Amino acid sequence: MIAKDKVDSGKPPLYEQKGFPVLQNRTYDTPEEARNCQTGDILLVEDAETGIVHNKAFDPALIEYDSSYQNEQAHSRVFERHLADVGEIVERFLGKSRIVEVGCGKGFFLGMLEQKGFDIIGFDPAYEGDNPRIRKCYFQEGSRICANGIILRHVLEHIPDPYAFLESMKRANGGGGTIYIEVPCLEWILEHRAWFDIYYEHVNYFRISDFHRMFGKVAYAAHTFGGQYISLVADLGSLRRPHRDPGDAVAFPEDFLHTAAVNDGKDGARAAIWGASSKGVIFALLKSRLGQPIETVIDINPAKQGRYLPVTGLLVQSPEEALADFPAGGTIHVMNSNYLEEIRAMTGDRYNYVLVDHV
Repeated sequence: MIAKDKVDSGKPPLYEQKGFPVLQNRTYDTPEEARNCQTGDILLVEDAETGIVHNKAFDPALIEYDSSYQNEQAHSRVFERHLADVGEIVERFLGKSRIVEVGCGKGFFLGMLEQKGFDIIGFDPAYEGDNPRIRKCYFQEGSRICANGIILRHVLEHIPDPYAFLESMKRANGGGGTIYIEVPCLEWILEHRAWFDIYYEHVNYFRISDFHRMFGKVAYAAHTFGGQYISLVADLGSLRRPHRDPGDAVAFPEDFLHTAAVNDGKDGARAAIWGASSKGVIFALLKSRLGQPIETVIDINPAKQGRYLPVTGLLVQSPEEALADFPAGGTIHVMNSNYLEEIRAMTGDRYNYVLVDHV
């Protein structure tokens, strides 16, 4: 099943992979369950009408978010600082009254804004708490919101038809409002050869230019979180269907996968990854397929610890458990260089740290 608005340009695919977990942030009770998880294929193409890169093989029927989906990054002080920066952008451009966060996850960011005096409600079916301001359901046109500002953090990349989704939000909100959008940045992925940042559940991959074609009025557009994200503020009322610009075509570098085959560890040393979220899941999967299996997976999120990663079935451990018998000088693959100094401090700088997002 392919979203009906997606039009194949007829060109060869930009990137292909087989058998990726459809939900890379879902963890499992047993290694057997993890290895037998639902998988899907990657076939990235540039849409001939909109110019947006998307997974032509994506099937939304395979995606079902529940409480086993864990994508909370707020356990890190580094990420908390990023969220604080986002809060300042939101307050500056959207104000503090009548704010809606669509896809608010576990509610951490919404809670931060609530503590700062924001009048805010949220929508997310994966929410597990008891905050009465968060509705445990998907946002849809019948939700009847009337907001001054809408927050859409790391949602649009999951939506098969992003323009239609934004159009439905526009209609539901009376035809206007200011929207803050945050998505992964395709330019950063390509520049850093970040093959571990391509996931099945991310059906779309955006550049800032995509949003300038999508909105007539953009108040703010920047690369944030070390360049890994796009942060954008736009007038929702200026939404328009984007049209592909032939002069702004997407091209994946020929050496996009070359670092996947490189063994960055020291000969004979044990290898670990720090970060059991999306990047770590795909990194471990492709390394295993290349005959360089990862033995140890570390994550500071208690909800992931003691559980198993999809497809590989690797056990996620706390830093204390994983490093109890991990030899000094062993290799730790740091899944996100934004967290390097935090990881060095937590581990006493005793290991060989490899930044996987530095070409």
